[in-house]
Amino acid sequence: MSPRAATPLEPARTDISAIRNFCIIAHIDHGKSTLADRMLQLTGVVEERVMRAQYLDRMDIERERGITIKSQAVRMPWAVDGSTYALNMIDTPGHVDFSYEVSRSLAACEGALLLVDAAQGIEAQTLANLYLALEHDLEIIPVLNKIDLPAADPQKYAEEIAKLIGGDPDDVLRVSGKTGEGVDALLDRVVRDVPAPKGDPDAAARAMIFDSVYDAYRGVITFVRMMDGSLEPREKIQMMSTGATHELLEIGVSSPEPAPTKGLGTGEVGYLITGVKDVRQSKVGDTVTNHRKPADVALTGYEEPKPMVFSGLYPIDGSDYPVLREALDKLKLSDAALVYEPETSVALGFGFRCGFLGLLHLEIISERLRREFNLDLIATAPSVVYEVQTEEKNIVTVTNPSEFPTGKIDKIIEPVVNATLLAPKDYVGTIMELCQSRRGSLEGLDYLSEDRVEIRYRLPLGEIVFDFFDHLKSRTQGYASLDYEVEGTQEADLVKVDILLQGEQVDAFSAIVHRDSAYSYGVLMAGKLKDLIPRQQFEVPIQAAVGARIIARENIRAIRKDVLAKCYGGDISRKRKLLEKQKEGKKRMKMVGRVEVPQEAFIAALSTGESKKEGK
Repeated sequence: MSPRAATPLEPARTDISAIRNFCIIAHIDHGKSTLADRMLQLTGVVEERVMRAQYLDRMDIERERGITIKSQAVRMPWAVDGSTYALNMIDTPGHVDFSYEVSRSLAACEGALLLVDAAQGIEAQTLANLYLALEHDLEIIPVLNKIDLPAADPQKYAEEIAKLIGGDPDDVLRVSGKTGEGVDALLDRVVRDVPAPKGDPDAAARAMIFDSVYDAYRGVITFVRMMDGSLEPREKIQMMSTGATHELLEIGVSSPEPAPTKGLGTGEVGYLITGVKDVRQSKVGDTVTNHRKPADVALTGYEEPKPMVFSGLYPIDGSDYPVLREALDKLKLSDAALVYEPETSVALGFGFRCGFLGLLHLEIISERLRREFNLDLIATAPSVVYEVQTEEKNIVTVTNPSEFPTGKIDKIIEPVVNATLLAPKDYVGTIMELCQSRRGSLEGLDYLSEDRVEIRYRLPLGEIVFDFFDHLKSRTQGYASLDYEVEGTQEADLVKVDILLQGEQVDAFSAIVHRDSAYSYGVLMAGKLKDLIPRQQFEVPIQAAVGARIIARENIRAIRKDVLAKCYGGDISRKRKLLEKQKEGKKRMKMVGRVEVPQEAFIAALSTGESKKEGK
């Protein structure tokens, strides 16, 4: 244990002036989890013998990819000048898809560590989270991490941070999460600069839920920050958004393992266990109050996370459908942002239409379904929500191309995002070219330093969810970073492209695209299917159509038996007769034959919709 680590305070009713609530915000892979590990070691809350890398990342998938998916709260004691303080740290996700979780975590804090990699500098997600923190009026402590790296340039990036947030480059702390250098000074700075929580200990209890997880044995564990009043075990509590009431079976703090206490007072961060089995009753952002003496007004800022990207998930083996339904029910318990409903496809059979916060969210859920439930799945190409107004002025919400109304369309409304891209100045031209090709409009361009540029674009969300991030990374050799937030909607000239096999529509391959891109999508998909679908005994036309108009066509040539093999010389009429007979047979076969698209063809054709792994 470090000489500065203190004996843990009795968690129940810690003096409000001795509490410091802070979180760590950063871009992916800037060392949040490693720095959190060093803090846990330095404050002595985790013993050396049980310590492991990324201690707060509990999921296998988090540990493998080195990304944080769920925010984690931990309480640490720290002594300064003979006084012991309770530091409540919240480790937040760094990915754009989980920014809703980050915003709720920020609302539970008074301060934030702005963590920047000393070898990479500020990235897009760093900026996004910084602006979120400033909106919540948090005390920002700038920190440069990874100063032990050979490529680190602390002075250069300290000046960049100081220019961004205002202040002196010398005020930017320099630490190494790997070696532990400078971490004790960082904890001292947290105690000195982060203000103690404000709140009324005598008011009716109000606690904000900033996270909830599902435990197979204990039900839902809800993580809360007490804003006013206090809560004690065996009290009856009420959720203010749903009105649901529960009895508190256990209340305590995470340090970092759950430690039951006699209650939580104003300003404290802890967990509640009620035995409820449904995470939807503990919604992130909701307010918990005392049932007998409820608060009059709920805490502000509660809103439902809205799914941004929709994709169909279908089991490759149709008999796995009940297993998939049960698996999604279980995942919903630990991820309240997942939305799904049953769906049927002519080509793919029974499955579910799922809503996700973004492409990484889609990828994480698909991966968890494969690993934890041993399911083989096909995910259809991701799409966004469109509002289609018909000539009769009926408005249809379309999350799947198969829902697109037939007949005359008056207008189509699509979601748009404000995208922030950060990159070295050498790549400005290629980034602008990419954004223009995706119907983007330039909103602004700023130089953060001599060689780093922040570019802001307004882009349709539908153009981002396909393969935008892959192209951005390949064109900038991996140096660019992207962050976006939904900004509103706009009217667009969009059409539905159908893929027809022998005149029959295959709904799984339909897509809603801009009119200018319809031809290229049709040619691409027809060409791809021509290579993927095996040849039949008869010729198979593959067509791409917009409404009744065919815009692209490929033919899969028939497999033909050589009926002239037995004719050696002889009269031409004999050969012609055999060929005519074969032609009649092929015609009959074409009328009754059906083209079965093999499962591998679906997987290969739809895989273009999946983004490459890591974060934006």
